[in-house]
Amino acid sequence: MAKETLKIGEKEVVLVGTVHISKESVDEVRAVIRKQKPDAVGVELCENRFEALKNVKKWEDTNILDIIKQGKIFLFLINLLLSNYQKRLGDKFGVKPGSEFVEAIKVAEEEKIKIVLIDRDIQTTLKRAWNKMKLKEKLKLMFGVFLGFFEEEEEEDIIEKLQDKDIVNELLNELSKEIPSVKETLIDERDRYIALKILQSDAKKFVAVIGRGHMEGVKRALNELNKKSIKKDLKELEVIPQKKSNLRYIGYLIPIIFFGIVIYGFFTKGLEFTLKVFLIWIIVNGTLSAIGAALAFAHPVSILVAFIAAPITSLNPTIAAGWFAGLAEIKFRKPKIKDFEGLNNINGLTDLWKNGVTRIILVVAFSNIGSTIGTIYAIPYIISLL
Repeated sequence: MAKETLKIGEKEVVLVGTVHISKESVDEVRAVIRKQKPDAVGVELCENRFEALKNVKKWEDTNILDIIKQGKIFLFLINLLLSNYQKRLGDKFGVKPGSEFVEAIKVAEEEKIKIVLIDRDIQTTLKRAWNKMKLKEKLKLMFGVFLGFFEEEEEEDIIEKLQDKDIVNELLNELSKEIPSVKETLIDERDRYIALKILQSDAKKFVAVIGRGHMEGVKRALNELNKKSIKKDLKELEVIPQKKSNLRYIGYLIPIIFFGIVIYGFFTKGLEFTLKVFLIWIIVNGTLSAIGAALAFAHPVSILVAFIAAPITSLNPTIAAGWFAGLAEIKFRKPKIKDFEGLNNINGLTDLWKNGVTRIILVVAFSNIGSTIGTIYAIPYIISLL
């Protein structure tokens, strides 16, 4: 464990750097808080991660319909895989992930010390990073998530990697190396956010329990930040900016192009050509979306729904074929209690297909991917027939 004391104006800040899977860190956190007797204890948790540590059955409360409707599929998978990766390492070392935070909160409650959650919401961090990525980087991330989280490593290699860092920060650091454009969002912004939350507290003596990887960044931010603009700076870091991209207009351009072809073809080549265009659109779009659903081992009705929905939803940028295929999957294969309980045990790529909840997510994603590929192929092919 690393410990450093800073004097920021009249505030004394004790930074306690920990490793998330370490019995020693738990013991040292307890000792520091009892010895320092601060006015407030800050832990590197956001509200969601705090609730997750308290509620071991959090996945049983998952509302799969909300995930589909709100387009949070990828964020759901990221959170699930990250949580299970930490759990897997915790099981290996015999220490629950985040035990040092749980201990800090427990000791603070015993000593009647104010508790402050000082980390930014993990979903806000991921969304801000996602909006900064280019399409190529997003694809790279998706492949990396599905392949990287399931790689088996030797216990010695894991210990070496984590002896000076915590799991979340180590994973985010690795991600920032692969996709440099989001380093500021994943690492630097969180350091600033933690520092701002510390400065925002009116505690004269503040003990901050954070991952060791944050120590230098938080210390630097504490010395640089202007206390007068804390609220403004925090608000800026909590906003999820909308990425301005011309790609968002493509969804609206597709129906214009398609119906433009249909109208032009009808007047220049006749009804037979128009019917042929519709047939090609239905077969290509519907078939590839249905294949996507089938690759996710969807129910036969869900596959049929993907086939029917894709040609229609591809002409409406506000809806997606995967939503309907996913809803059909829920209808005909409603997840059981054991599926929600089993979310904590997903440790291999094939587990995503075996679990009733994650299979629905795959049905939605693969159906949408199939429909998108169908649209990309069908439009140029139809144009070539003019």
